[in-house]
Amino acid sequence: MKIKMLALIMVLSAVSVGAQDVEGPKFGKGILNIVGKDSTWSMNFSARMQLLSTTSWDYSDDTYGKASSNFLVRRARLKFSGFAYSPKLKYKMELGLSNRDISGASEFTGNSPNYILDAVVMWNFYENFELWAGQTKLPGNRERVISSANLQLVDRSLLNSRFNIDRDMGLQLRHHIDVSESFVIKEMFAVSQGEGRNVTTGNLGGHQYTGRVEILPLGEFEGKGDYSGGDLKRESTPKLALGATYDFNNNAVKNRSNQGSYMANDLGFYETNISTLFIDAMFNYKGLSIMAEYSNRDAEDAIAKNSDGTATGDTVQVGNGFNVQSGYVFPSNWEVTGRYTTIDLDQNITGKDVENQYTLGLSKYIVGHKLKVQTDVSYTTIGGENDGLMYRLQLDVHF
Repeated sequence: MKIKMLALIMVLSAVSVGAQDVEGPKFGKGILNIVGKDSTWSMNFSARMQLLSTTSWDYSDDTYGKASSNFLVRRARLKFSGFAYSPKLKYKMELGLSNRDISGASEFTGNSPNYILDAVVMWNFYENFELWAGQTKLPGNRERVISSANLQLVDRSLLNSRFNIDRDMGLQLRHHIDVSESFVIKEMFAVSQGEGRNVTTGNLGGHQYTGRVEILPLGEFEGKGDYSGGDLKRESTPKLALGATYDFNNNAVKNRSNQGSYMANDLGFYETNISTLFIDAMFNYKGLSIMAEYSNRDAEDAIAKNSDGTATGDTVQVGNGFNVQSGYVFPSNWEVTGRYTTIDLDQNITGKDVENQYTLGLSKYIVGHKLKVQTDVSYTTIGGENDGLMYRLQLDVHF
């Protein structure tokens, strides 16, 4: 693996040296844009990083305890995109380099770091139809599909961390219908392995099936603003996006569908059917943005068992979540954002109390989402008793 990383660094260094006298793209549009001499291929190479500071306090005995601080490179990534042979055949590859990006190595990933985030080919084979093949985000909840580079707050909500279906390996079919100039319907369907990204051991349970429908009754958002945090484009007319996703993981072996931990038992792995539902909405108008999401996860039998019927101690994380956030971007490109999230897992199965979180954030967009400073403070309560405060400060730089 060290040899591979060294080779990657050497390639990037060579590109850098070779491009010293070449005029690069505008800031935020990538480091290098290349088009083949015969126009049969193209590549855009870009990089980004997020530097994060977190300070938290736990509440006990009627007082907040000593602060706990953490400084880290939250994300550091390289991105490659373009087309191969024909503009109708596009590709995207994204590599993660930070410890948080590559964590999770196990026997199921060949005991190797999880460098690969996306490796997908997208073929526009007929009119408004696209076939995707490879590893990428499933068409799940809106907040998850929004890139971490384009978030309205420092990071995603508790709803996303508890319920999202993230990335997986498989096929996706996507299509959109332009009912009129101001009414668009989008449909997405995916068949995937069902155990998350970079799994090399093959499918242990069944497969995963995901369907999503989106309705944009007031037309497309400017600059794909329906998948970007905050109304930085300051939509001149109201824009609304409504979406719903249903995900079915057949014979799932992880406790959060294709995420979470494997549920082992005396025969190998416990399997059960897991279904996840997402309903979400996005509204933007003149700097005001509102995003809301509801999630529900259920399982055929949420308590993992051995062959003799005894419980293993693992449970599927079934329950509900709700998240709503709203912000306003001032003409000076400062934004104030508020968020409320509640997580209500089935206590009889998971043993977990209701968790509520309240977040207030402030962002300064220097060059949109490409160069920004964000800070937020969150107050979290679990079961109405265990409280906590968290303060975060983050710098984003995206070339």
